[in-house]
Amino acid sequence: MRAHDLLNNPFLNKGTAFTMQERQENGLIGLLPPYVQTIEEQAQTTYQQYLKKPNDLEKRLFLMEIFNTNRTLFYYLFNQHIVEFNPIVYDPIIADTIEQYSELFVDPQYAAYLDINHPENIEATLKNAAGDRDIRLIVVTDAEGILGIGDWGVQGVDISVGKLMIYTAAAGIDPSCVLPLVIDAGTNREELLNNPMYLGNRHERVRGEQYDNFIDQFVQTAENLFPKLYLHWEDFGRSNAADILNRYKTQIPTFNDDIQGTGIVVLGGIFGALDITGEKLTDQVYLCYGGGSAGAGIAERVHAEMVAEGLDAEEAYKRFFMIDKQGLLFDDMDDLTPAQKPFAKKRSDFEGKGDMTDLLEVIKTVKPTILVGTSTNPGAFTKEVVEAMCQNTERPVIFPISNPTKKLEATAEQVIEWSDGKAFVATGVPSPTVSYKGVDYQIGQANNALIYPGLGLGMLASEASLLTDEMIGAAAHSLSGLVDPGQAGAPVLPPFQYVAQVSIKVAEAVAKKAQEQGLAQAEEQDMAKAVRDLKWYPEYK
Repeated sequence: MRAHDLLNNPFLNKGTAFTMQERQENGLIGLLPPYVQTIEEQAQTTYQQYLKKPNDLEKRLFLMEIFNTNRTLFYYLFNQHIVEFNPIVYDPIIADTIEQYSELFVDPQYAAYLDINHPENIEATLKNAAGDRDIRLIVVTDAEGILGIGDWGVQGVDISVGKLMIYTAAAGIDPSCVLPLVIDAGTNREELLNNPMYLGNRHERVRGEQYDNFIDQFVQTAENLFPKLYLHWEDFGRSNAADILNRYKTQIPTFNDDIQGTGIVVLGGIFGALDITGEKLTDQVYLCYGGGSAGAGIAERVHAEMVAEGLDAEEAYKRFFMIDKQGLLFDDMDDLTPAQKPFAKKRSDFEGKGDMTDLLEVIKTVKPTILVGTSTNPGAFTKEVVEAMCQNTERPVIFPISNPTKKLEATAEQVIEWSDGKAFVATGVPSPTVSYKGVDYQIGQANNALIYPGLGLGMLASEASLLTDEMIGAAAHSLSGLVDPGQAGAPVLPPFQYVAQVSIKVAEAVAKKAQEQGLAQAEEQDMAKAVRDLKWYPEYK
């Protein structure tokens, strides 16, 4: 049994790379083919099998087989092909496996499944899922707002698994110390409720006091069991995401990627554009198209940076406009979320301007210099919209960052062509280089993976007791200086191929800021060394 337990433990299994001595000591003689492979040979063989898969979904399923059986080999291979594998392992292909999770289910992948109907099982679930592992990082979702595809119930656990893969591949966080988790609070998606194969709770989403109490009990239990825990919230619905983050961010080290992570990377992209133009952030006018958790979180982050650069809060708010499903947001609307309210305008200031429900109309009226799309409204950034942005400033910032690909407000190629190469573009999904009038425009991806892995590594290395706005600002600023602003067609964000180097830079900036603020609890006082020492490498021990 000991030998088979070892072969079935993905954190310890080496497969055909077990040496003859290891095979002798662990009862593996005769249980593996006789030739002992190196990890390099294993990776080469595995990659050749990967290339034979007929489509991206099959490629992802194949890689998940490797992940389920041998974490070290999986991450060794991932590190070799990080740009190629990222959209396969995570966004956008992960959307397909989330939608088909119940039908494709084979292995729980060491995830934890919390049932909102059984709060008495929270502690047992966390203990069972952790086993004898020292959990430092949990990614938790309730899957109400998955990517751009909405409510997927228990099937959203795949987003937690995928997010943690990026943490390890990009920043080298030890995969044995992480735990993917889903809170199954039900689902409002009829096709799941009526699907006889659906693996989650078959009732509508639980809300209100029962939900809030369950979240509280989960947080308290997790903090008690794992005293050095960093808690990452992912893809919660707009009615809960900000409330949960605000409830705990001054108590524990915690982070919401949709609200904070997207804001950091977009701010980093804006800094990249301003590095090229030489303009100041405090002179910009910001239009948010899509006022959900991500859109409002980005706006809040950029607003906070304007204040940090010298504007008072009210003066900065005058430079922000937000469009959601109602059109431009006004303060007399009774359905605004708490995150939207600070950005809502007085209707009296727009008398005679029309109903302000049309994006083009709003652009012509408020004259933004920055347009960020998180609407999941495909094609919303039309040729007329892009041309109108170019009337407001010589070099507009236009970021259509909705995902997956089918939800993009515009493609990078469209924005470059319609702006005659003037717009700074970043997209929410990988975009190929755009060749236009003799210039190759590299398109930065407003990919949270440029930020959250390094942010997590910095938090864990410093053992920071809280994640502060100042630490988040340090992370955004650390993205600048990684791209040559003098290069024609230079991207506003570092290409994803450099994510490992970016993650180290982000981690060091965050850890050092934690230390400056007196929040670092690590024994190691050299934060750069603490980061390097914590980084895990996919090597057989």
